[in-house]
Amino acid sequence: MTPDYFRTLARYNAWANRRLYDACAKLPDGERKRDRRSFFRSIHNTLNHLLVGDRIWLARLEGKDHGIKSLDQVLYDDFGRLRQAREAEDERITLWMDGLDERRLAGTLRYRSMSDGRSSETALPFVLGHVFNHQTHHRGQVHGMLSQTEVAPPPLDLLYYVRDAG
Repeated sequence: MTPDYFRTLARYNAWANRRLYDACAKLPDGERKRDRRSFFRSIHNTLNHLLVGDRIWLARLEGKDHGIKSLDQVLYDDFGRLRQAREAEDERITLWMDGLDERRLAGTLRYRSMSDGRSSETALPFVLGHVFNHQTHHRGQVHGMLSQTEVAPPPLDLLYYVRDAG
């Protein structure tokens, strides 16, 4: 894997998040927050979890404290503020990936686990793969929850992005 591969994933990530948020914006707030028996209970909480995860990993990559208390922390109860924060985080992710070079990519990341405080060291390509896989996984959950509403979930496949960006 190359830095360009991860730059592409960062841009895909932002594209997919925009499409997903556009669809979610069509729902009334009560529908976004409705309990849908998913891991984070609702569309809104799952979108918050995506932001929480990205803030944790990006802070680790930057060598900073993330300030997150729990993986189910609701950072923004207001959808408009959550969306603005998502857009800002996607921009941060893209900028970080734009600065990625071969030397850094060949390195490792040391960090502490949120769940048990254990120290870990992981090769950076696996960390970055996890970051983008985590996004895709939880966007899929939101996509599934949208299927339970009157709003059609948008196509989010990477190949759609590649065609659109091409």
